Amino acid sequence: MTEEGPLVVFTPSGRRGRFPQGTSILDAARALGVDLDSVCGGRGICGRCQVVPVEGEFPKHGIVSRSAHVTPFSEPETRYRERSGLAPDRRLGCHARIVGDLLVDVPPDAQIHRQVVRKEAEAREIALDPVVRLCYVEVEPPSLGSARGDLERLLDALARDWGLTGLEVDPHVLPGLQRTLRAGGFAVTAQVHDGGLLTGVWPGFHDRALGVAFDVGSTTVAGHLCDLRTGEVLASAGAMNPQIRFGEDLMSRVSYVMMHPGAAAELTAAVRGCLRELVGALVAEAGAERTDVLEVTLVGNPIMHHLVFGLDPTELGGAPFALATDSALRVPA
Repeated sequence: MTEEGPLVVFTPSGRRGRFPQGTSILDAARALGVDLDSVCGGRGICGRCQVVPVEGEFPKHGIVSRSAHVTPFSEPETRYRERSGLAPDRRLGCHARIVGDLLVDVPPDAQIHRQVVRKEAEAREIALDPVVRLCYVEVEPPSLGSARGDLERLLDALARDWGLTGLEVDPHVLPGLQRTLRAGGFAVTAQVHDGGLLTGVWPGFHDRALGVAFDVGSTTVAGHLCDLRTGEVLASAGAMNPQIRFGEDLMSRVSYVMMHPGAAAELTAAVRGCLRELVGALVAEAGAERTDVLEVTLVGNPIMHHLVFGLDPTELGGAPFALATDSALRVPA
């Protein structure tokens, strides 16, 4: 480290220091005692030292971080990306070199001593009443004697066999409906939400209905994958909330939004990305598919609620702390 040179700040640890231009991010991390993995000796082979150079202004850290403050992709990084895949926002710390002030996020999978973030689901007896219902029907095939469309004949079958009338149809269902009906020989399973909305159709018989419950906290995010038919918790997973790089506490994040127009979208994208990754981890642990997840429920404090749903939290930064809404929201995925 030096008294002059670019300032480097690592999150989530908050460790910081100045280094000569051309210092690799991995070397800077080691000098500061940052928890960044590496097993290949800086050869760009193992891919364990992946980091995310973050773009933006961060008054909390007293730093303006730009993509131009790190060297362009090196040949070893390009080879690794072609061979093993490397997310667009990630770099290999052993080959990315510092040329200006830089905020560097160390993702959980690159940390040597990974934090195991898990909030176990509390077992309790509940009355199962899932909002999603799966309905198997056999639809009358088309004929020259009838001009009714495939959708209308499917709705007829749902009314006949399940007593579901007056259903509305999610717009994304229709484009693939004809292919699905024919793949199932006109025997399909329909997904009906809250008794009034057709939200999905599978060919043949499909009986797997899963849901995810998320607790979105300011520090950690916990998710539980549940069987909507039995209530069984099939898998649990957790992660650090990636918004922490914008501020360790809630008011710091609101302040960041207030000082940077459009920053609310950055925080929303960060937490939604975390939710997507957790869904992937949950279904992998349970041996399921993402398409088996039919419902997601999220809970969180008011600021997390606003940021997850893309609502500007500025009004929550000062009295009278007005909420955009204090009601539960139902939104399509």
